[in-house]
Amino acid sequence: MIEPFEAGQVRDGCISYGLSSYGYDIRVAPDFKVFTNVHNVIVDPKEFDDRSFVDIPEDACIIPPNSFALGRTVEYFRIPRDTLVVCVGKSTYARCGIIVNVTPLEPTWCGHLTLEISNTTPLPAKIYANEGIAQLLFLQGDREPRVAYADRKGKYQDQKGVTLPKL
Repeated sequence: MIEPFEAGQVRDGCISYGLSSYGYDIRVAPDFKVFTNVHNVIVDPKEFDDRSFVDIPEDACIIPPNSFALGRTVEYFRIPRDTLVVCVGKSTYARCGIIVNVTPLEPTWCGHLTLEISNTTPLPAKIYANEGIAQLLFLQGDREPRVAYADRKGKYQDQKGVTLPKL
């Protein structure tokens, strides 16, 4: 279900990741897209202009004040048909005003998870690649849904990198 999978908490001088008491702490890959207004394009989810972002393929990413970046997980997921996954931010980043937003991972969804990382502070914020960024909580249903994400050919199925909005 999770590749690569870390069977315990890794903490060796980094923001922790791996299996936790009731969830799994995911890592952000060194593949960031930082929001920019340099081209002054309109942010439109129906016709998204990729000039809204600057690519940062680095081990750390600086998010400008009151801005955000997109990232992706190191881990690739295959969600079972009877499971829904919810993502919450890690307290280390939350205590610095950095919020991670991810929509639920639906039953049968697979891919690298695209993460929205918001810097709510008036100062630049640093994000570390290959370290923990958020925690996934797994909810198992008592029965499988009639129609799951793969059945309806969801538009974000099997995404590989940072995936921008699609219509």
